[in-house]
Amino acid sequence: MIALASDHVGIELKRSIMEYLDEKGYAYVDYGTYDTVRCNYPEYALKAANAVANQECDRGILCCGTGVGISIAANKVKGIRCVVCSDPYSALLSRQHNDSNMLAMGSRVVGKDLALMILECWLNGEYEGGRHAVRVREISQIETTGEIEGI
Repeated sequence: MIALASDHVGIELKRSIMEYLDEKGYAYVDYGTYDTVRCNYPEYALKAANAVANQECDRGILCCGTGVGISIAANKVKGIRCVVCSDPYSALLSRQHNDSNMLAMGSRVVGKDLALMILECWLNGEYEGGRHAVRVREISQIETTGEIEGI
C-alpha cells in the first residue's frame, strides 16, 4: 500500500501519479488534499508519513511545488527517509543505497512525464543492504539519540 499526499500546488501531479498507480495495479491511500484550495503541506505530509511510519502503508509519495517543503515535514516523523528527486537516477539510488521509504517531487520542477519516470525507478528500486546498512543504521541512531554510536 502506498500513502499519497500533496498540497494544492502538487495536486495535479498527484492525480497523474494516481492514474499511473491505477494502471500498474498499485494500491494506495490518498491522505489529501483533495482540491486546489490553498492549504498547508505539513498537515498532509504528516498524515502520509505517519501511515508509513506506523506500517499502515509500505511507502509514500508526496507532491508540492518543489517537493522540498513537504519532504522536510515528512522527515520530521521518526522512521521516515523521504527523498526529493527530480531525476530517475537519484530516485533509484535513494532506494538502493538509502532505503528511502517516501518520495517527494515538485510539480513546478518536474513535468508529468519526468515525474512518472522518476516514480517508476523509485518503485522498482530495491534496497541493497550490505555496506549501505551501516549508513542507514547510523541515520536511525541520529534520529533516535542525536548521536552515532562510537563517534
